Amino acid sequence: MLRVEHIYWLVGAFLLVAAAMNARERRWTSAAFWIVLSAPFLFGEAILHANAAGSRWPAQAMGVGVIALGVFAARGGLRTHPDANDAVERKASAQRLGNRLFVPALAIPLVTVLLVIGSKYLSVGGVALIDTAQTTLISLGVACLVALGVGLMTTHASFGRALGEGRRLLDTLGWAALLPMVLATLGSVFAATGVGDAIAAIVTAVIPADSRIACLATFALGMLVFTIIMGNAFAAFPVMMAGVGLPLLVVQHGANPAPLGAIGMLTGYCGTLLTPMAANFNIVPAVLLELPDQYGVIRAQLPTALVLLAVNFILMWVLVFR
Repeated sequence: MLRVEHIYWLVGAFLLVAAAMNARERRWTSAAFWIVLSAPFLFGEAILHANAAGSRWPAQAMGVGVIALGVFAARGGLRTHPDANDAVERKASAQRLGNRLFVPALAIPLVTVLLVIGSKYLSVGGVALIDTAQTTLISLGVACLVALGVGLMTTHASFGRALGEGRRLLDTLGWAALLPMVLATLGSVFAATGVGDAIAAIVTAVIPADSRIACLATFALGMLVFTIIMGNAFAAFPVMMAGVGLPLLVVQHGANPAPLGAIGMLTGYCGTLLTPMAANFNIVPAVLLELPDQYGVIRAQLPTALVLLAVNFILMWVLVFR
């Protein structure tokens, strides 16, 4: 059975390859950064088992690793800048391949959807080939591997070239490549430390808790604001759901948690469009595209974010109380 740990191991192995390439070029800070980051991908399951068995030192070592990542990022020197000759070669290759370059990128969502839909039919001897507990994430990982193969066939490049280009993109992103993983855990940390309870107390003291529309508006705007602050809707969701969604909307007003959660997450993504904290979405593209305005991506997304926020609020009002 294909489990999500297998995908994590592949990611960890690629990070080790990137570290080895940087070490070969004597870029020691980058090499150390990617080695440390590979550890939770390669040994995450072992750390969880050790923690469940009562051993705290592996988790504490990961905490030291997070501090080390911050130190490496603060020292600078992680990001690389494109070589002029490589940029000319890539431009010529892009002109030669044309729209065929989009085929590998489009293969990722297509294969992911097909695997998610068809996973229940993929079994051998009654044993599922894909772990049903993490079907979407595993399907995405497999889709990326399929896209890699399609990309190699499209460009006629070697696997070594693919690894080298992946390392180049990773080094270009630098510390920003770490943001999705760190920010995704931030909401769990906030929820565990009681931030959701504190928000619930503030909300009930400020707004009329017996008003459906007031509670729903607070939930929607809270998802927007917390996502802007933390840069990730995954970090904002557990906080707002624990503080407003569950106690006020679901328990007190009888809201359906399924559409509330789904549309609530999409509402949080409106905040993702508006914040430089979502650096991997809004700042990194500006750097990669060499845009003159660092916040040009955010300015372009502002109208879409506001319209989508209004539409999401209307959808929640219509659907969650049915």
